[in-house]
Amino acid sequence: MPLRMPRRAPHPHPSRRPRALAAALLTALLVLLTTPPASAAPATAGARWTGTWATGVSAVPASANTVLEDQTVRQIVHTSIAGKSVRVRLTNEYGTVPLVIGEAHVARAAEGPTGTETDPATDRVLRFGGRTGVTLAPGEQRWSDPAALHTPAATDLVVSLYLPQRTRVTTVHSSAFQHTYIAPGNVTGKPSVEATAAPTSWFFLSRVSVTGTARASSVVTFGDSITDGAITEVDANHRWPDLLAERLREAPDTARVGVLNTGIGGNRLLRDPNPPAGNPAEAYAAYFGEAGLKRFDRDVTSQPGARYAIVLLGINDIGHPGNIAPAAEEVTAADLIAGHRQLIRRAHAQGLKIFGATLLPFEGDTLNFYSPARESVRQALNHWIRTSGSYDGVIDFDAAVRDPAHPGRILAAYDSGDHLHPNDAGMAAMARAVPLGLFR
Repeated sequence: MPLRMPRRAPHPHPSRRPRALAAALLTALLVLLTTPPASAAPATAGARWTGTWATGVSAVPASANTVLEDQTVRQIVHTSIAGKSVRVRLTNEYGTVPLVIGEAHVARAAEGPTGTETDPATDRVLRFGGRTGVTLAPGEQRWSDPAALHTPAATDLVVSLYLPQRTRVTTVHSSAFQHTYIAPGNVTGKPSVEATAAPTSWFFLSRVSVTGTARASSVVTFGDSITDGAITEVDANHRWPDLLAERLREAPDTARVGVLNTGIGGNRLLRDPNPPAGNPAEAYAAYFGEAGLKRFDRDVTSQPGARYAIVLLGINDIGHPGNIAPAAEEVTAADLIAGHRQLIRRAHAQGLKIFGATLLPFEGDTLNFYSPARESVRQALNHWIRTSGSYDGVIDFDAAVRDPAHPGRILAAYDSGDHLHPNDAGMAAMARAVPLGLFR
C-alpha cells in the first residue's frame, strides 16, 4: 500500500522537536566557540601570574628611523623568579600603524660563541588566541597564550619575533644594557642565528610573567637611568634591581619575590621630555619616556603579582631644566614632594606597599646638573623621604654610596666617572642597602 503523507496544517504551532533541535544547535555552537584549538597551550584557568621580568617603554624621536622587514629580532631578558608556564607581553603602545608579528618563540638561552644560542629542547612557539602570528593595533599591548616551559630564576630567556612586513620601530626600551640580535628571515625557531646587527635596546617587548610558584609576588623598581642600569657592563645584569633579586633569592623568606625593573634613562617624575627647539636633545629626548606620574599605573600598579614598589625619581627633574629642558621647568622640593605623594596614594589605592629611595649625590657631575641651589632641593626631598612617614619604608641610597668625607659626592670607588651614575660596584652597594625585611 502506498504511504499516506499527513497533510500540513495551514498554521503550524511550535512543537517540542524544533525546540530541541534549536537547543542542540546552540549547544554545539557554544562548544565550538569556547573550545581552544588543539594547538593552543595547556589550559591554565585560575592560574596566578607573577611578573619575572619587565621594562618600561617609550616612543622614539622623530629623527629615528630603524626599519625592519623580513627579519627576526632575538631579545634576551633575565628572569627573577621561577615558573612552570610563561607568558610574554608585546606592545605597540607608540605605534601609529598596526604591528604585524609573523611568528614568535620563547626559549631558554644556551652557551655559545655568538650570544644568540638557545636550548632547542626548551623552544616554544608563542601563540595568541591559538594563532602563531598576531597583529597589534596602534596603542595595543597583548599577552601571549601560556606556554608550558620551566623557567628557573636567574635564567636568560630568549624572545624571538619575526617581522615579515616593513616595520618602523616605534615602541622601545632604548638603554637595555643587553644586546639584541637582528637576523634576516624567519629564524625564530633556530638554535642560533647569524646577526647582522646587535643594538642594546628592546623592541616591542615589555613583560614576561610566570605561574607555578606558590605565594609568589614581585617588587617593581620605578626610576630613571640609575635604576635602568646606567652605566653598567652590558650583558652582565649588574643593575641594582638585578643584584637585589639575587639577594632576595638567597634568603628563604624572600625567595619567591621577583623584581621588575621599570626604570627609564632620563625619566622625570613630573614632566614629559621637552627639549627646547634646536637643542641637541631633540635627537634623543623621546627615549626618556613619559613622566613618572603619567606612566606609574601602566608600569607599576598593573604588573601581575606586584605587591611592592620602590621609587627612585627626581634627579632629572632637578637637573634637566636649563640643560635639555626649558629653564622655566626648574623644580622646588615642594613640587617633588607633591609628586611623590601622588604615587603613594595611587599605590595604596591598589593595595601595594611603596618604599621611597633617597636621591644619590651628584656634586661635580659632568652633565651640568649640579648647583648649590639644586643640592638644597635634593637634600630637602631626601629629608622628607626619611622623616615624613609618608612612604611605607625608606631605602637610603644616598647614605649607601656617598663619600663620607664629602657627602655631596659619590664615593670614588662607586663612581662611573660622570659623578652622577654609580658603576657596577656602586650598584652592588645600592642593592645591599635595601632592607630585605621590607618584603617579609
